[in-house]
Amino acid sequence: MLNAVITDWGGVLTEPIRDIIQIWIEAEKIDWDTYAAVMRPWLSDAYEDDREGDANPVHLLERGECTVAEFEAALAARLVRTDGGTVVPDGLLKRMLSATDTKVPAMYDLIRTLRAKGLRTGLLSNSWGTDGYPRDDFPALFDAVVLSAEVGMRKPEPRIFQHAAGLLCLAPAECVFIDDVKANVDAAIACGMTGVWHTDPVSTARALTQLFANR
Repeated sequence: MLNAVITDWGGVLTEPIRDIIQIWIEAEKIDWDTYAAVMRPWLSDAYEDDREGDANPVHLLERGECTVAEFEAALAARLVRTDGGTVVPDGLLKRMLSATDTKVPAMYDLIRTLRAKGLRTGLLSNSWGTDGYPRDDFPALFDAVVLSAEVGMRKPEPRIFQHAAGLLCLAPAECVFIDDVKANVDAAIACGMTGVWHTDPVSTARALTQLFANR
């Protein structure tokens, strides 16, 4: 029986991450082609070749194995501005993700509705720094919160899904997991969870309504 919903943060309870990044790109006059050339291999490796102990900057950041400042310095050194200016490393991630306060009310309401039905709810997020989350919102939404850098694990590692389920005092088979990254959904399913690949609030609400039709 399904007794819980565990959800990603960025791109599920916020607007799509690509849209958020695009706002920053335009605001700071970052050359998109250069940004894509840097980030594409970092992100593709982050899901295609996930090995502990490697040097992928995304792996290190999300597991808390490097500091935010170290990641910002590594990224800023590789970026180019279209106006020839310098990309300032200090505070880079905060500026990049500042639009993540663009919450999606429909998804907030969906989580609250499911919780009101007696379901356990959890957050499971790969964190790029842990200061940008609206933690004041969490008590009304979640029974458990897992941020990757705080626990030294990251999606799609099986152990982080098991950890999140354990914090809810449930088995993975009792949990539904929502994420906008298909690799993470597939990993959750491999751990025994029911997966919902989030593409938009309407389709996710429809899928959850069907899954919890008897609640």
